[in-house]
Amino acid sequence: MAPTHAVVLGGGLSGMLAASVLARHFDEVTVVERDKLPDGPASRSGVPQARHAHLLMSGGARAIETVLPGTLDALFSAGAHRIGVPNDLVSLSAQGWVPRFPEMQFIVSCSRSLLDWVVRSQALRDDRISVLTGTEPVSLLGSSDAVTGVVVEDRVSQAQTTLEADLVLDACGRGSRLPAWLVSLGLPEVRSESVDSGLAYATRIFRAPATAVSGFPIVNVQANPRDPHPGCTATLLPIEEGRWLVTLSGTRGGEPTTSESEFVAFARSVRNPVVGDLIAEAEPLSPVYGSHSTANRRMFFERLRDWPAGLLALGDSVATYNPVYGHGMSIAAQSAEVLDAGLAAGQSAHQIQRGIGKVVDGAWAMATNQDILYPGAVGKPLPLAGRVLQRYVDRLVRTATTEAAVTRAFLDAFTLSAPMANLLSPKVLWATLRGPRSASPEPTLTEDERERVTG
Repeated sequence: MAPTHAVVLGGGLSGMLAASVLARHFDEVTVVERDKLPDGPASRSGVPQARHAHLLMSGGARAIETVLPGTLDALFSAGAHRIGVPNDLVSLSAQGWVPRFPEMQFIVSCSRSLLDWVVRSQALRDDRISVLTGTEPVSLLGSSDAVTGVVVEDRVSQAQTTLEADLVLDACGRGSRLPAWLVSLGLPEVRSESVDSGLAYATRIFRAPATAVSGFPIVNVQANPRDPHPGCTATLLPIEEGRWLVTLSGTRGGEPTTSESEFVAFARSVRNPVVGDLIAEAEPLSPVYGSHSTANRRMFFERLRDWPAGLLALGDSVATYNPVYGHGMSIAAQSAEVLDAGLAAGQSAHQIQRGIGKVVDGAWAMATNQDILYPGAVGKPLPLAGRVLQRYVDRLVRTATTEAAVTRAFLDAFTLSAPMANLLSPKVLWATLRGPRSASPEPTLTEDERERVTG
């Protein structure tokens, strides 16, 4: 029997997780990556958003550990921080300060470059996986019934090579050309949706004070999309090597500047100045990096009536989210779990793609139902049922500022550790209808945490 071969298009986080899964089901896996991959945790041109804040939610972290056992230990050994939620989270939500109850979930906090490198290193320990770097896909082979391979091109020599494959998986991310390739195979155009709040990012890295290198919380001031002005945020993440990564954001008319002299002032201008106050005397270690790649975009591949055998898509090729919600990497990891389960069960490519679509649904609704509320947002307005649900979620989040049971349900959903439907359980519904008690009007930083920064 001839050996089986799978090709993964894209060597980022999604592609490496997918390759690790495929190595369990195919004799050989080839990853096609347009960049030259760095030997360590360094940024690369194919992931320009990597400089900004990335959060790996506990639901995604568990999925990565299932796909690549030992990855979390490797991350923490390399300097990533395990942040308990909400005990190690100082967060002003749209509805108020999140209370610091005992740990309910967790977040992995580190640079995106470190996360990508550790996942890639873990994946490439499997000698069934090989990587073609400096190479990009040009077109698919096959027909509307079945994809049989891909044509790839060397970015320097422009020499083209045909890779025959039993399965081609697209993990090219935001730049995926899969919708056009499907049309070229004779399939109809894929339905897509986009919701763009107009958010812009500005990020700078600082040296953490020596007394705040370990055990310091994530500090986050969110916007309220119902305010009649641009939504501005500030987030401070402890990352590896004793550093703080600080990302500022603002929607149309309130975009943060990339001016180094105005960075702290903007951080102080959001709904609460706590992040700006914490970094006011901190030593900057980088310039300010800007980004506008924050629109939510989704391709509904699973809704095509016909789908070719031997083809799948995963990660940002399927859906991208406003990064402020921190869901993209976790959804990619959970999609890899669906891929593994589908292949083990002998499902068709179409069935697996539908399963990936179901994984995307909850995070997509959470991001777009919020972003469409910002002034000047571009996208389809919420229907009546969506507006009613959003009002309920607003009240739920406000109730979560004082009621531990509702906080747990919200954090389970937000960290992608439990279905969104749990937010409508009788216990949570009743507590939400009762509403919150008096919440804290001040940041939930402890006196010790303030002292460790200000002296």
